[in-house]
Amino acid sequence: MVHPVAEADEHGPFGRLSASEFYARHSISHSSSSFVNPDGLRIFTQRWVPLPPVEIVGTIGVIHGFTGESSWTVQLTAVHFAKAGFAVGALDHRGHGFSEGLNTHIPDIEPVVDDCVAFFDAFRSDYPASLPCFLYAESLGGAIALLTHLRGRDPEYARLHRGWDGAVLNGAMCGISPKFKPPWPLEHLLWLAAAVAPTWRVAFTRGSIPDLSFKVEWKRKLALSSPRRTVARPRAATALELLRVCRDVQAKFEQVTLPLLIVHGGDDVVCDPTCVEELYQRASSKDKTIRIYPGMWHQLVGEPDNNVELVFSEILDWLRLRASQPQAAVVAQGEGGSNLQ
Repeated sequence: MVHPVAEADEHGPFGRLSASEFYARHSISHSSSSFVNPDGLRIFTQRWVPLPPVEIVGTIGVIHGFTGESSWTVQLTAVHFAKAGFAVGALDHRGHGFSEGLNTHIPDIEPVVDDCVAFFDAFRSDYPASLPCFLYAESLGGAIALLTHLRGRDPEYARLHRGWDGAVLNGAMCGISPKFKPPWPLEHLLWLAAAVAPTWRVAFTRGSIPDLSFKVEWKRKLALSSPRRTVARPRAATALELLRVCRDVQAKFEQVTLPLLIVHGGDDVVCDPTCVEELYQRASSKDKTIRIYPGMWHQLVGEPDNNVELVFSEILDWLRLRASQPQAAVVAQGEGGSNLQ
């Protein structure tokens, strides 16, 4: 099944089609809504559901990355999953996309996790509890997905919130690449900048995220053509928090128990591939698979078409198998594995 990014162009995700024409072409129902979080910010949400006669086989909660949004290229992946029989829901993090909040400002990750939990609980409640539910997360979303899962270790939280049947981590931010960080000592002065001017945009990175993430030029232009995407430097408090999140997640790798599929570009210079390899080695999950793709960059949807089909066919195969079979049977078949090249 061809990923819908093949129909996009550098000007927009739907190519020459309107949004309604695009969804009709793929037999997908699309809707959007919003909710107001405890901080008074309106958070934008979207859903993509396959139209009959396609049977819904599971639900997927999509978590986008830093400076991203649930629209644009991410929604093309959501449509890809919906065409395969999954009901898909996603939200824009505060300060991202159509959600309210200071642009790309995340001084504390926990309220962002709270927003995800609130929306995904509501989204999944609209479907039978018997349907398996998965997380699909990109970049910073990978860290958010792990933090969401780790909250389930608290018995009171687990009593109130349903767990997840697996997670696909695409280019997960378990560690920021040394090739992306500024040279010493700038990183170690972040705490001072965050304390004095938390919203000040600092020279924390050695290049813009889109330029270093999308290998194919027209896909890079597509990402940059979104009117809601910024290429500005991270804010001081946000940069400091992203580093803290990486340390926090790394310290808890052994506590990760849910089924995992980790996919990552071997030439990713934004999120360090060695950190997800460490996650794979240390995670307590009985069902875990890692694929490090040689030569691929941070945004795997930004690769040439043949690479996109390779990656996303593996993702769909993994999701379909776990949606159709009990987890014990999957583990018994030895589906977990690695591909570290």
